[in-house]
Amino acid sequence: MENRRAQLRKKSMRLPLLPGVYIMKNKAGEIIYIGKAKALKNRVSQYFGSPNGHAVKVRKMVENVADFDYIVTDSEFEALVLECSLIKQHAPKYNILLKDDKGYSYIRIAGKTYKTISAVLQKQDDGAQYIGPYTSSFAVKQSVDAANKIFLLPQCGRDFDREPNASRPCLNYYISRCCGVCTGKVDKQEYAEAAEQAIRFLKGDTRAVLDMLRKQMEEASERLDFERAAKLRDRIASIQKMQEKQKVVFKSVEEQDVFSLAESENNVCLAVLRFSDGRLFDSEHFFFEKEGSAAEMLAAAITSYYTMQRQIPRRVTVDGAVEDQAEVERWLCEKRGKKTEIFCPQRGEQVEVVKMCRENAQEKLALKLGMRGRDVAVLEELRDLLGLKSAPAYIEAYDISHTAGQDSVGGMVVFQDGKPLKSAYRRFRIRSFAGNDDYRSMHEVLTRRFEEYEKQKDTKAGFGRLPDLILLDGGIGQVNAVKPVLDAFGLSVPLFGMVKDNRHRTRAIAQDGGEIEIRSNRRVFTLVSEIQEEVHRYSVAYHHVRHAKHTLSMTLCAIDGVGEKKARALLKQFKTLTAIREADVDTLCSAPGISKKTAQSIYAYFHAEEGSL
Repeated sequence: MENRRAQLRKKSMRLPLLPGVYIMKNKAGEIIYIGKAKALKNRVSQYFGSPNGHAVKVRKMVENVADFDYIVTDSEFEALVLECSLIKQHAPKYNILLKDDKGYSYIRIAGKTYKTISAVLQKQDDGAQYIGPYTSSFAVKQSVDAANKIFLLPQCGRDFDREPNASRPCLNYYISRCCGVCTGKVDKQEYAEAAEQAIRFLKGDTRAVLDMLRKQMEEASERLDFERAAKLRDRIASIQKMQEKQKVVFKSVEEQDVFSLAESENNVCLAVLRFSDGRLFDSEHFFFEKEGSAAEMLAAAITSYYTMQRQIPRRVTVDGAVEDQAEVERWLCEKRGKKTEIFCPQRGEQVEVVKMCRENAQEKLALKLGMRGRDVAVLEELRDLLGLKSAPAYIEAYDISHTAGQDSVGGMVVFQDGKPLKSAYRRFRIRSFAGNDDYRSMHEVLTRRFEEYEKQKDTKAGFGRLPDLILLDGGIGQVNAVKPVLDAFGLSVPLFGMVKDNRHRTRAIAQDGGEIEIRSNRRVFTLVSEIQEEVHRYSVAYHHVRHAKHTLSMTLCAIDGVGEKKARALLKQFKTLTAIREADVDTLCSAPGISKKTAQSIYAYFHAEEGSL
């Protein structure tokens, strides 16, 4: 593996410093990745250097590369156009491919006496009536759900023409979401009218449906059938409320597609919201493996999305920077045949649109990973606040604890996806010196941590895994003490300090050149405070254990014939001073290095008062 990597790196160093496209191939000669570069030599050689800074997906890809080819282009834009064309043609395994598996959607109307309405993705030869096709499954599902709720049609999927009507109704009946056909008490003619009105509503004939319902309500009132009139009144009110709700989502939002990414440790969710006439008419989301920075992934996602022959709007709104934005924008314009702009809003209503898209992406990703949406959101907010390339899914935090320089220890805690990962916690005894020097202690702890990384990095687990972010309990002094350690190991892990106020509460995050205020961001403040409190608790708890053992050891050393080594052996064997006191001479002799004479001295020391008057 290392030999092949070295050969590929040597080949890549001979590439020209020109824009172009590179094509990675496996042993079978199959294309597994296609990328573009401003300077082919610089970009391709990065793959075959040190794998430490590579994402998981990139490392997997490089492990499977047996050879590569390249095509030089006249400009970066030509490289982008060629890259999109080749990706569409070959569909490489490791490229971001947003598969267009959505197809068309239909409204299915089943049954004769008791018609039911549902949203489906395929039209089948099953005797049912179909309305469609529609390009937006999102809009179809919303419309069908609205019609079923307004007209109280069953959504349980039962065929009421075949199954017995009289049975126990489901929850929807009791919460007024269904008329309860299964009870056997629903009038057939009344149900048929409601189903027909629902179908007309779905076909867009809302005004005629409202006129019909108003007329029926008046007729029911004249017949003194006030119960039916009340039902019709509620149905009219529901339609009007639905109309008002769907009329305009954002008044000033023009035709546009909105893109936002949500990241976890290895996964990314892309959410796309599509607007027309101020109304959200479609929503999509895609999952893919994390690769590179958010700006790189967003650029790749946009080109992949519109490569699938989708209609391109005048505006593409994004949640953050897009790598090579000018080239991507030009590609969109040429593909559309009209002007298209990539827009990242900073204020106003458009920011709310982007926020809605971001929350959709966070919730979808959280659902996939079994997390909460706010856990994903806080890591992305921390990324933006600290200026990181990606959300820090794996965070290590460190603290030093001692009593006036005695029994000095270090604690390391790990937070994965915003939650404590206690199996990865580690403890350190300060060995290189004695005394009160927190900076020197932190330097030793991080040095030993990354020495273990060098030994275990092939395992990609425990100490063999690099964190996305390191937080130190302390200010800029601690950061300055640790930064030379990272430099010595050639690592570029983001490093920050956690600053406390005079009441020992989290106040800010320290970095080179100053501090970053975090109190204004509630979620980030809560997470950093939790990390700081946890690492402080963990290191102090270990210090108390070490200090207690030291105190016990000093007590035992006061006994004639017992030195530090024997004291440690006794504590290791009996755990507590009480157990040593209660042991007889023969039991004391079971401890390594304790002779019968020494055991008699220990026994006499603890039982001297028993023989006195």
